[in-house]
Amino acid sequence: MGEAQVSLEHLFRVFTKPEHKDSKLAQIEQHLSDNILDFLSQHVVTKKTSLEEIEKDFSDSKVPESPEFVSTHAESLLDKLVAHSVNTYSPTFIGHMTSALPYFHLPLSKLMVGLNQNLVKIETSKAFTPLERQVLGMMHNLVYDQPQRFYDNHLHSAAHSLGAFCSGGTIANITALWVARNKLLGPQDGFCGVAKAGLAAAYRHLDINNLGVMCSKRGHYSLSKAVDVLGLGRDQLLTIPAPRQTLDPAKALRIGKRYQEEGNKLLAIVGVGGTTETGHVDPLDELADVANELGCWFHVDAAWGGATLFSSRYRDRLKGIERADSVTIDAHKQMYVPMGAGMALFKDPQNANAVRHHAQYILRAGSKDLGATTLEGSRNGMAMMVYSALHIFGRKGYELLIDRSIDKAKDFSHMIDKAGDFELTTTPTLSLLTYRVCPEEVQEKLKHADANMRNAINEKVDALVVAVQKQQREAGKSFVSRTRLEAPDYPSQCITVFRVVLANPLTSHNDLAAILAEQHLIAKETQAWAELMNFVRDSEKVAS
Repeated sequence: MGEAQVSLEHLFRVFTKPEHKDSKLAQIEQHLSDNILDFLSQHVVTKKTSLEEIEKDFSDSKVPESPEFVSTHAESLLDKLVAHSVNTYSPTFIGHMTSALPYFHLPLSKLMVGLNQNLVKIETSKAFTPLERQVLGMMHNLVYDQPQRFYDNHLHSAAHSLGAFCSGGTIANITALWVARNKLLGPQDGFCGVAKAGLAAAYRHLDINNLGVMCSKRGHYSLSKAVDVLGLGRDQLLTIPAPRQTLDPAKALRIGKRYQEEGNKLLAIVGVGGTTETGHVDPLDELADVANELGCWFHVDAAWGGATLFSSRYRDRLKGIERADSVTIDAHKQMYVPMGAGMALFKDPQNANAVRHHAQYILRAGSKDLGATTLEGSRNGMAMMVYSALHIFGRKGYELLIDRSIDKAKDFSHMIDKAGDFELTTTPTLSLLTYRVCPEEVQEKLKHADANMRNAINEKVDALVVAVQKQQREAGKSFVSRTRLEAPDYPSQCITVFRVVLANPLTSHNDLAAILAEQHLIAKETQAWAELMNFVRDSEKVAS
């Protein structure tokens, strides 16, 4: 094969003529279509390769001067990129919220990319616009369950919006609080509104010092970004300690009242419908009461747990979500859609008008262009992937997946309880849980130790957990993540724990047993284990 040439003929071929069926790109495509698990197991390596080594393959900052053949480039991607990617399909990859995808998303994503629709306006999306509106309506119905006439009136109304489709939970949370801010600080009594006049003028008009947002310490980091982007300032994110992993309504009410008595205004309370660290759900119904008493917006970040509403058995764990002014849900989490599919839903379809924008060439007044009420402009047609998944799985299919994930988390928690040298640190509410490796002898010592000794022991256990997590990750057989939090048994001290997300339908009981066995084997061979045991035994000698 010679070198690729720069000519109109070659360029037209790239745009119009697919590679030969025996080309490298065609082989990759066929292998992915036939058996994606086999493709990943063959091409994604598990050996330890440092990020610094990988960066060497991506260190040239110059744009290539000459073209290369597609097949040559595909071969390069296999060697440099695919080989060092993360096999999120693996049933033993249980450390994060990214999971295996159903096979149908591969050909459907090819269709979506081939159509290359831009959802900012109808002129570049046409049928995709009503499809996206329908998807938002379906999800709105799942959360708010309004009468059919409500959806008949608002689903395709140019003057209303049931929500905003976006790339993920971060943009969804920012969008929801953007709407809340502009709604609160909208045109009134001779004031033209924050969207035009800015925050300083709005504060002067309302005679307030600051505008704040309240959440627990388990709230997502995107909330800090939101108050930053919206001009409120990170100091106005009131994060409430949550030793029990959820936001205490009584404490929220007390702090909210004090904040407002100091000359401030509370913009919103954010309840979490499935925290990213432990999967806990805030008492949403009670927080809705608090928001009502404080006169503020109530937003629920259910990016992770929102899909639980598909389950008849477990949907009550999100009781009160239907009272929220806005809700965030990520379809690329427990709805098994490719990355890049989030949404902010609004209970009142008129609220999104608070952020409506117009332009001369698009987003004209009276049009149904979706970009008029979304933070992002140009967007692809990811709503098609959600639309397809909703139809192919149906509510009952999602219910089966959700129920199985939560039941699997319960099963794993029981396995941890029965394993002598492990300690369950948070009981699963949804399909997340945390635990740590901690020798049985050490657990007994912790039960009777004073605060100083308990803290000292926990620091040694922390080192053990970190060592095990790192070695397990580097070995490449399985993966769990780690975090630091206050556990119910140790409320005054942050401890390091393993964090697992049991959403992959391919993960079995045997996989989980193997992960525990591997962790136990690694732990007993670490220096950290020996140091921990020596420390505990030496302390007993001193005490005696």
